[in-house]
Amino acid sequence: MKTLLFSCLIFSFAPSFLFAGGDQQEQSVKVPVQSVIVYLEGAQITQNKQVVLKPGRNLITFTGISSKLISKSIQATVTGDVSIFAVSDKLNYLSLQQENPKVKLLKDSVKLIGEALAELQYDREAFDTEKKLLLNNESLSGKDKGVTTAELKLAADFYRVRIKEINTELYRLDKKVKTDNDVTLNLNKEIAELNGTHAGPTSEISVLLSTSVAVTTTLEIKYLVTGAGWAPSYDLIAEDVNKPIVLKYRAKVFNNTDVDWSEVKMKISSADPTQSASKPQLNPWYVNFNTGDSYGYDKNIQQQQSSNNWSMYSNTNNAPSAQSQPANNMAYSTLSENEYLAMDMKKQNQKPVLTYEQIQVSELSAEFDIKNPYTVPSDSKPYIIEVTSYNLPASFKYYSVPKVDRDAFMLARITGWEDLDLVEGPANVYFGGTFVGQSYIYTRSVDDTLDLSLGRDSKILVTRTKLKDYSSEKMIGTNRKVTYAYEMVIKNNRKAPITINLEDQLPVSQNSDITIDAIEISKAQQDVLTGKLSWTYTIQPGEQQKVQLTYSVKYPRNKTITLQKTKTRTRAKF
Repeated sequence: MKTLLFSCLIFSFAPSFLFAGGDQQEQSVKVPVQSVIVYLEGAQITQNKQVVLKPGRNLITFTGISSKLISKSIQATVTGDVSIFAVSDKLNYLSLQQENPKVKLLKDSVKLIGEALAELQYDREAFDTEKKLLLNNESLSGKDKGVTTAELKLAADFYRVRIKEINTELYRLDKKVKTDNDVTLNLNKEIAELNGTHAGPTSEISVLLSTSVAVTTTLEIKYLVTGAGWAPSYDLIAEDVNKPIVLKYRAKVFNNTDVDWSEVKMKISSADPTQSASKPQLNPWYVNFNTGDSYGYDKNIQQQQSSNNWSMYSNTNNAPSAQSQPANNMAYSTLSENEYLAMDMKKQNQKPVLTYEQIQVSELSAEFDIKNPYTVPSDSKPYIIEVTSYNLPASFKYYSVPKVDRDAFMLARITGWEDLDLVEGPANVYFGGTFVGQSYIYTRSVDDTLDLSLGRDSKILVTRTKLKDYSSEKMIGTNRKVTYAYEMVIKNNRKAPITINLEDQLPVSQNSDITIDAIEISKAQQDVLTGKLSWTYTIQPGEQQKVQLTYSVKYPRNKTITLQKTKTRTRAKF
């Protein structure tokens, strides 16, 4: 087997002299995409064809290839006693991309309706002209002769009946035009949904072969294309606390190469196909503490999370700003109905806009063979590909911060995940057959335990009550001393024992005139710098655990401080 990898730089001039003249035999072949390796950005396409070669030079041209071909990535392989002389590629503007049959049918319908609308417009102009002629011809008498009553009545009847007929026809035409415009708009939306843009040029790859005898050989080409990629999507399924968690690994694959992939053998890879061939160099490797919380979650992501759900990920920042809407509406209001319709149709015909994000992946790339062939049309839409699934051992514990949210959250701690070649991405979380929300898998952490929230558990009751009998406020000389006392109660209504982490906090003074004293913290683990208090308990079924928290704040009586944390909410203003 012989392989040839050609550089775009060397063979950009190949068609002008390498393939010119002589008695070479020429063949054009068009074969479907047979296998694809989909990278996070881009894809490698493989196509092969068995061809019969005659003695001498043979030029084999693969047609119908994506115009998003990366020329320098072309590889050609041939079997048997055959030599590869040269490889080149070019764009063919005479051979356009084949259009989706359904899209073609829809465009034909739009064209027919457009022709019908033109005829309706001609009919409307004719009636408008007749109506204008009747209204302009109001004089019924000559200069020397009057009009009899009978003639006047006859003329009035004629004008009334004819103008009424014209107005009826104009109303019918306007109604028909509006209906046809609505149908055209919906057809264009459907075309846009199918990504039915105007057909563009195709690429061609030409391979010049030489053989001394007639031979049948298999010619294979591989090349990279842009306009394709994949993103991970996970399902984390926990049936019960005494069972392992099932992780279903899926990939959302999109194809925007202008060539459909029909029943292709597929792989997905986290490698970089455009990586340099130069020898690698080691740069300094700096290690520092993460800026996220103790469970390794990213700070930027957590800023997007709801304050009453500490570990659920929700991306709502892509919603269009309400402030931008009035300006657009004002701009449209200056257009006529037909101009607005044309603008809306043009907007609907645009391709879906793909957005990208930066993620962290392992330096050692992973590649997964997909068992079953898949079809991925070239419409830029994500298609779910089943990659694999894992059974992961997990331990379960609970977490509660009753000062912020008086619910207990179940936390699954998964071990062994770092050997699974995961790519960071969103994960749908299911517990007991119920969808509980979306979390996020971060692979950048060096911990061997992955913590995931499985949502609220209504069977674990947590309360936090202010004890008025132990809370007080009094004056001591020039100072004011305020004492707060709370009781937290955790009750386990499950049929199995649970382990729960309970958290609260003490205020932290930033002024020497403000003194904080912890009177009772029930043997909590205390972080002096942040004021964080944490307790860990194992609670048997049907039992409860009480926690006492009492502290005092002393500060000058002529000063004011804020001792209660508040939340921001939106309400109506009357």
